[in-house]
Amino acid sequence: MKTALLVLVFFTLIVAEILKVYLIMPFPGSQEMNSIDFAYFMFFNIGYFRLAGLLMIAYPAWHYLRQGTRKAKITIGTFMLIYLGVFYAVNFKMLADKIFYQPNTVSFAPPSQTQYDLNDLVIGLEIHGEARAYPIENIGYHHQVKDTVAGQPVIVTYCTVCRTGRIFAPEVNGQPETFRLVGMDHFNAMFEDSRTRSWWRQANGEAIAGPLTGTVLPELPSEQMTLGAWLSKYPESLVLQPDTAFLEKYENLENYDEGTSDSKLTGRDTTSWADKSWVVGVILDKKAKAYDWNELVKIRLFNDTIASTGLLIALEPDSLSFHAWERDTLVFSLSDTTSFIIDKNTSSGWNWKGECVTGPLSGARLKWVPAYQEFWHSWRTFHEKTTRL
Repeated sequence: MKTALLVLVFFTLIVAEILKVYLIMPFPGSQEMNSIDFAYFMFFNIGYFRLAGLLMIAYPAWHYLRQGTRKAKITIGTFMLIYLGVFYAVNFKMLADKIFYQPNTVSFAPPSQTQYDLNDLVIGLEIHGEARAYPIENIGYHHQVKDTVAGQPVIVTYCTVCRTGRIFAPEVNGQPETFRLVGMDHFNAMFEDSRTRSWWRQANGEAIAGPLTGTVLPELPSEQMTLGAWLSKYPESLVLQPDTAFLEKYENLENYDEGTSDSKLTGRDTTSWADKSWVVGVILDKKAKAYDWNELVKIRLFNDTIASTGLLIALEPDSLSFHAWERDTLVFSLSDTTSFIIDKNTSSGWNWKGECVTGPLSGARLKWVPAYQEFWHSWRTFHEKTTRL
């Protein structure tokens, strides 16, 4: 009976260690549960489980190993080895920041010297005339890259399982903060701050567990497009270069841009409105809406209205670079060339910077609207009231 009790305690310890990582990593079933509060509790209270369990088994285990039967010794010894193996795997091999490391060096190159192709996708950022391009194949592995642009500290984040790229100012309540990758919730990467150890969702910068729950990081305007499209807007932009220590890791994301990854977590479903289908998501006047990528590729632009505000979604000829602007009362169509779009109201021509370059409205500029390419499962999960087109 005492042996059975010891085995039960060992089993409970093993399950507790597994739960610490199971609930915040992409194991079967773990990401479909609304378990973030329990996951947070287990993560930070696992020490109490260990202490209680070890106090319960320390003397009996020592007694059995010294004086117990051969069968009892083998049973207790086996469970001790299993627990130690699980402890090592969970705490030194399976945690997110033990799998995905931050770059050792963050270096940039001018367009003429970059190692990336013009068709590679980037997340672009411009602050006070200083522009940077962050290739997705690079930041997709690291999940976050720290940088300073025009004196502004930034963290460039990306979750390959949700296809979400966001750039935030790493400050909480006006104070600078550092973050580490801690795991994921509903397949979206989570970061932990260094002071309060709250957990922050990558898709919207919101703290979802811990003392700062409900706080939101300041998001900085960014755009996803090909490097070539970005450089057409910002020819002097610097481009993040690969860290040579992680070249093999980057190679694993070689087909990610095109959506042809073999992984079920990161590969694209080419049908519409499936979990892994691509959408363009927009939030305008606090209303969320998703646009089917397949339809956008087919017709190239959407003239839409969200909460009485006119919206234009347009796709460049490369079929990868997209834009969203407020269109007011203008209605747009494709021009005979791929260089411009035309508003039907005045027949003025507009370039891919949202600038009117020909016609009566020359010199006018459309108001930019943040838009994101994501997997449909991600957008609908984090924007529960979203509509779709």
